[in-house]
Amino acid sequence: MRPVLLALALLVAGASNAFAQSAYDPKPWLDDLAQMKHAFSTGYANFEWAVFDHEVDLSALFADTQERIESANSDADARAAFDRLIRRLGDGHTELHWPAHKAAAANANTRPLPCAGFDPARAARPLAAYANGYVPIETPQSGAFPIGIITSGHTRVGVIKIKLFHPSFRPAYCTAALAALAIPPDKPCDDACSDKIDDWTQARLNEDFITQVKALEEAKIDTLLVDVADNGGGSEWADAAARMLTTIRLVSPRYGFVRGPHWVKKWTDLANNLRKAIESAAPKDREMLFGYAEEAAAKVYTAAKPCDSSPLWEKKLPACSWLGEGLYQTGFLASADPETLRGKPWAPLVFIPMEYQYTEGLWRGPLIVLVDGGAGSSSERFAYELQSNHAALIMGEPTAGAVGGHTDGGTSTTLTHSGAVLVLPDVCDLPEGGRYATGGVVPDLLVGFHKGDGPHLRAEAFLAKLPEALGKVKYLLKSKS
Repeated sequence: MRPVLLALALLVAGASNAFAQSAYDPKPWLDDLAQMKHAFSTGYANFEWAVFDHEVDLSALFADTQERIESANSDADARAAFDRLIRRLGDGHTELHWPAHKAAAANANTRPLPCAGFDPARAARPLAAYANGYVPIETPQSGAFPIGIITSGHTRVGVIKIKLFHPSFRPAYCTAALAALAIPPDKPCDDACSDKIDDWTQARLNEDFITQVKALEEAKIDTLLVDVADNGGGSEWADAAARMLTTIRLVSPRYGFVRGPHWVKKWTDLANNLRKAIESAAPKDREMLFGYAEEAAAKVYTAAKPCDSSPLWEKKLPACSWLGEGLYQTGFLASADPETLRGKPWAPLVFIPMEYQYTEGLWRGPLIVLVDGGAGSSSERFAYELQSNHAALIMGEPTAGAVGGHTDGGTSTTLTHSGAVLVLPDVCDLPEGGRYATGGVVPDLLVGFHKGDGPHLRAEAFLAKLPEALGKVKYLLKSKS
């Protein structure tokens, strides 16, 4: 064969090989889909909500995704089919994270730098700040919790914005933590390191919030308005923050946990920690702690015993309880007097808000909470707890419907072919009055927010409804007295 023809033949052969290597094969993607369906079948806490309240036909959704993968022309099309499934499901706590380029991922350091998770892009002003008549109050803590006053008639309304129920919205917190804890900012941070930073910054977040509430009280406000609009959630600090804003001893809703290894470990660890706490506890507390340890140990068996999800795929209730029960949003106790638990190292094991130095009833006057469709997860827990205990008037628009969520990162599954990480919620609020709280919080007073409106138009709508909200919150106070 002539050299030119040989070269041409080799070029064509090389192109054919490259095409063969890059040709789309649906089978690995279908394997990933089957793996994904198995994860839903064994570890999706919101399964009953999705089927009966959200009314999603999960069987049809997975079947449609399978058809899209089989008829796809490329890996990009297959990936789009997975993304569409997550969107159509519409569960704010169900996520699919696609990996970075495999070569980059292989070379990346497995441990992030200590402040990698702190994102200033989440910063926000209170909606009232865009309304006429709003007067900001500047303090050293205003970068974390902006505060101000807006007057409606003869009522001085103090406003505080909670951007997130976690300190990660404020990189300055992390920088201060590194200095206080002598942690190098340029070296990878393992789990123990991250826990130290989280504990320090959460405590600082709590202190700054208390300072700002007191600053508003000193400004002689009549009513407090807490703005959690567009607050995507955060941590259990939401339960402590809610208890600081009312004199009513809040009662938390019941929680259900997903059966499987995730909660087997959690209950096992809790039982062991409670038994360890007994050793140094006061004699009068030991019997109580022993009872909780025994209860946690019993829940290990509940978590380990699976419930067949087959009926749920057919829109039927299973014969067993899909979720394990036996705890509240706040732990073993739905409600507690923090003063009786103060100073006891084991207190957070039975009542989670005791992780934070909170004072019940820090604010004792009328309370309004502003929510919108961007409020989800912990911010919904915050609003729901106050609303269900008749401790605050909720105004705005229905929230995102992402109550429940992930404990210790939730339950994750890495799909074998694509490397995508599926994260499913492992806890869910149990139904109250036949309805899952996962459907979101419906405000007591709806505000006419419109999709696409900027903050000034939304502020106008809020301001127009503020007098009505003040009248309703006064009636709420009278009905409680």
